[in-house]
Amino acid sequence: MEMRALNRYTRTAVTLHWLIAALIIATIPLGWYVASLRISPLKLQLVSYHKWIGVTVFLLALARLGWRMANRPPAPLPAAAWQQRTADVVHWSLYGLMFALPLSGWLFSSATGVPTVYFGVWQLPDLVARDRALASGLHLVHQVFGWLLMGLLLLHVAAVLKHHVVDRDGLMKRMSFLRME
Repeated sequence: MEMRALNRYTRTAVTLHWLIAALIIATIPLGWYVASLRISPLKLQLVSYHKWIGVTVFLLALARLGWRMANRPPAPLPAAAWQQRTADVVHWSLYGLMFALPLSGWLFSSATGVPTVYFGVWQLPDLVARDRALASGLHLVHQVFGWLLMGLLLLHVAAVLKHHVVDRDGLMKRMSFLRME
């Protein structure tokens, strides 16, 4: 196997990365839009879509973390120690938020007394009893996690663009479907 192939992520890792990215990019504006709506059948349907995406991100993140634990990622590209530490913190924080954000949404939904029914078929168990005060706090936690995720995603994209435009070190090819060996 040539060296370039060894320095790439696997097809599975690439697929999971881009599926999760697409779902997160879809659900953030959906969540903002839903929050702006008054209670209506449309809002209830869009909230269901938002929940479905969140549960799917959680499940795909589980798969991705399992894959990452079983398959070593490629070696990091040469970088200053502080940049490598920052990249590690951002990546692991993104993993954490891929779990914490859907869980906080599920907890919030449970505390409001509105069940989460995955794809309208499988009702997830409530994680906490209905509690208006708890729901209010969990809503805030969910929002804060959403803003944190968005900030980390912007930092992640900025770093990737810096590697691509300034460093020209081929980093983007590592997580690309193009020329997968």
